[in-house]
Amino acid sequence: MSAPSKAETRAAKVIARCRELARITDVPGETTRLYLSPATRNAHTLLSWWMRQAALHSLTDDIGNLRAIRFASVPNAPTLVLFSHIDTVPNAGAFDGPLGIVAAIGIIEALGSTPLPFNIELIAFAEEEGVRFSTPFLPSYAATGHFDPDVLERKDANGITFAQAIRNFGLDPDRIPISCPLDADTFAALEIHIEQGPVLDAANESLAVVDTIVGQSRLTVVFEGRANHAGTTPMPLRHDALAAAAQWIVEVERFAAEHKQLVATVGRIEVHPGAANVVPGSARLTLDLRHPKDESRHAAVATLLTKAERAADLRGVRVHASASAEQKAVPMDRTLTLELQQAAARAGYDARTMFSGAGHDAMILAPHIPTTMLFLRSPNGQSHHPDETVREEDVEAAIATVLDFIKHLQPPT
Repeated sequence: MSAPSKAETRAAKVIARCRELARITDVPGETTRLYLSPATRNAHTLLSWWMRQAALHSLTDDIGNLRAIRFASVPNAPTLVLFSHIDTVPNAGAFDGPLGIVAAIGIIEALGSTPLPFNIELIAFAEEEGVRFSTPFLPSYAATGHFDPDVLERKDANGITFAQAIRNFGLDPDRIPISCPLDADTFAALEIHIEQGPVLDAANESLAVVDTIVGQSRLTVVFEGRANHAGTTPMPLRHDALAAAAQWIVEVERFAAEHKQLVATVGRIEVHPGAANVVPGSARLTLDLRHPKDESRHAAVATLLTKAERAADLRGVRVHASASAEQKAVPMDRTLTLELQQAAARAGYDARTMFSGAGHDAMILAPHIPTTMLFLRSPNGQSHHPDETVREEDVEAAIATVLDFIKHLQPPT
């Protein structure tokens, strides 16, 4: 067997480091790393050590982000930001978020002493998933200078406020507006991330450049009928809320399947009274609907609510809906997206453009700073799961692409 090439070695090193980081957890036997937890502190210690090996000095800002800068070869230079997140969902895999940070460290190591006309700031966002305080993207909002101080009063499952969690971590919530925003001279930002879906794997492709992060609509839909005895109520005289809801769920699936780029999910249903011998009197459902074009998403919501009304009318029940969340689609910067795609081609890789069906820190930065995003294949389309993995050749493709992107990137004059 031949010895591994240098390129293979640097990708394997990134993968090994991600797996080492995954062993730092709040819950033994799985990878669960919550925001501002003891595991976050230990992850900072390990990442800081790797950053020092790449000749970087790290610091922690007052919302918990670990940050480091590679300085330019010229004074008063603007800044490129490389970023992703290091928190996880419960019982997670090793690569959702941390891969982007660890790969960026490897990329800076590979640059060595190469002179560049801009600084590179590496930001390991301490939270993206929103698990601990039920609110995602808190650190990236702080980085853009759009942090809402009201969230400091939010509590976790143990009754600890966000502000107290920051203080417990040795930080000062009053300094968030001072220590967290990006430098005013930041001119570009790039996030490396696994796809978390099956598109690239199905096409047997390593990379994609993200052009849009989809918009989302989340609704609660309630069907209200009449609970009654299951044995004595004839079928034609029933007002079965669950039957109406079931018909509508099938309509949701069918409608989304017929419309390209649209995904729609009924992820939760609560039925009352919920007894085996009672005709269901009410059914409460959630609808999660996503599309890269906001106008198409809004039209789909309207159509599906009309279908809900028809399903309700057919069974003599009522239906009403309320919005629980609304997120606009976020386009990435067109110029950077093209430059990243060209960098992939120069490095010897094809990189299609595609939209992201999941939310990312990039969607928070993009409205304020020119931002682009590179996807790696997720084998079997699996993520948010312990079996989440990556392929060494795909990690190398990402490293080579971003290295080329950085070497050709020209800051504004």
